[in-house]
Amino acid sequence: MTPKQLGSFGESLAYKKLLSSGYQILERNYRFSKAEVDLIVKKDDILIFVEVKTRSSSYFGQPEEFVSQNQEQLLFDAANHYMEQIGHDWEIRFDIISILYRNKNNYQLKHLKDAFFPDQI
Repeated sequence: MTPKQLGSFGESLAYKKLLSSGYQILERNYRFSKAEVDLIVKKDDILIFVEVKTRSSSYFGQPEEFVSQNQEQLLFDAANHYMEQIGHDWEIRFDIISILYRNKNNYQLKHLKDAFFPDQI
């Protein structure tokens, strides 16, 4: 599986997990400037920006450890743009879905709620 295929597979797993957990999917692969938000969802009047990280090995660290400060800032910028577009007026949070993938039937998925919050709010 190529890295791109692995990423797409991970995003599909995250999408299905969120849907089955009662989240309303608002956007998938939302782009603004240099940023892409993998999933934008809503649950219990909370607008949630979700970054999905999928890795085939934890040798260099857990998937969630690969969200850099620069990426957090890009996600924040995209989130601001999205909120302006929809006239946002409710709580927000930033989540990470971490997937350690071995094969289609053997993977670990962790949903890290409120995983980070950029400083510039």
